[in-house]
Amino acid sequence: LATWLMFRTGVLVRATHTVLTWVITLILFLHDTGKFIQTGPTHLRKCEERGELLLPALFFLVVVLSVLLYFAVSLMDPGFVLTDTGAQGSNEEMESMIPQASTPRLRRCGYCLLQPMRAKHCQTCKRCVRRFDHHCPWIENCVGERNHRWFIVYLLVQLLALLWALHIALSGVSPSVTWELWFRVNGFLLVALGVVGVFSMVVLLLLCCHLYLVSINCTTWEFMSRHRISYLKNCGDEENPFDRGVFCNLWDFFCICRTVVWEQENNSGP
Repeated sequence: LATWLMFRTGVLVRATHTVLTWVITLILFLHDTGKFIQTGPTHLRKCEERGELLLPALFFLVVVLSVLLYFAVSLMDPGFVLTDTGAQGSNEEMESMIPQASTPRLRRCGYCLLQPMRAKHCQTCKRCVRRFDHHCPWIENCVGERNHRWFIVYLLVQLLALLWALHIALSGVSPSVTWELWFRVNGFLLVALGVVGVFSMVVLLLLCCHLYLVSINCTTWEFMSRHRISYLKNCGDEENPFDRGVFCNLWDFFCICRTVVWEQENNSGP
């Protein structure tokens, strides 16, 4: 039911992403992108005509994987905090999440009963999310404890698909004797090139920012609002109570799938 509600609320955004992805893919497959580069991995149509299907198939599989990861991240539970309304066993979860010794650090949400450390209430999703990073309008879902690593994997695959598509599109732009004829011949390819170029820059920027934040064990919300967060505002500008070093931070983030009691990990004091 929760997955269905999440799908329904973001159906327009998800439909736009899916349609845009496949329209651009079809343009790249149907347009003659091998007019001037007759060899190499750029010309999908030339490969198809010669029966060399390996590279077109690989490109198609990368696009399919990016779409599947998009829907997985978009529909996944980002780490919603259970409340005592409609969730059995939530009291036990609260007791296990918050040890008695850390009571002075407890934070109460104005909407939910409990807000563990590093969680934040999302005004769009109307729920608190563990290790809240941000609410992403493009996936119509929060990025939090459970789907943050998959969000970064999605960005990696999406960037690979975009850069490959950018290379294919650039190889197909052909010169003409007049500007009017040039736009007529390359019109669809230029549109695809513009869309892919913009998204490539956005995804690259997002990926670099998230990898940096993960390497220091910080979230976007904490990085942008540390002066307003109770467990960070008394720390120095360069101090992060959760930072265990780049290697440990990356290992814990990508390789360890568990709910972390951040009250026990925080060494900064109440």
